[in-house]
Amino acid sequence: MILLIFGLVLWFTTHLFPIYMAPKRDTLAAGMGEIPYKAAYAGVTAVIVVILVIGYQSAPFIEIWSPPTFLSHINHLLMLLALAFFIAGSVPSPVRRKIRHPQLAAVKVWALGHLLVNGDLASVLLFGGMLAWAVVALIGSNRRDGPRTGLPEVSKVGWPIHVIATSAVFLLVVWIHGSVAGVPPFLG
Repeated sequence: MILLIFGLVLWFTTHLFPIYMAPKRDTLAAGMGEIPYKAAYAGVTAVIVVILVIGYQSAPFIEIWSPPTFLSHINHLLMLLALAFFIAGSVPSPVRRKIRHPQLAAVKVWALGHLLVNGDLASVLLFGGMLAWAVVALIGSNRRDGPRTGLPEVSKVGWPIHVIATSAVFLLVVWIHGSVAGVPPFLG
């Protein structure tokens, strides 16, 4: 459990730094160069994700509540929505115009869905922590960015690309969740 908490502390620290300390982030990136900074940031993030996964998998199972099985169906829909939001950050579809920070919205929906179907302490810490982080990050991002001006461009093929990409990534995530993580999402 300590490793999971340590991973969450690292996640909060590294992922709130560029939001709440944007001038220091810009100074650091200028000193290193933007591409090396982003590469280092991606590497640190990958290490933190590994720490979170190992911490979560090695945590003892301490049940807090027993989720009813029907919530798994709601979770499946929320995961599809979370992926649609996440992908909206990269695809010029109408969704991107509606949601200012689609990837933070995706994390909130993902975390909420997983909180619904996991009633153990490690899950509450991981998914509740990520939900809390996404809320704090969204507040900070909106404050940092100021009022929204100039909506992103929308392409005529943006919507079909968005639907196809979301469907493909959803199928990939289902496969990874079952084959790699060992937790088939459609059982139960």
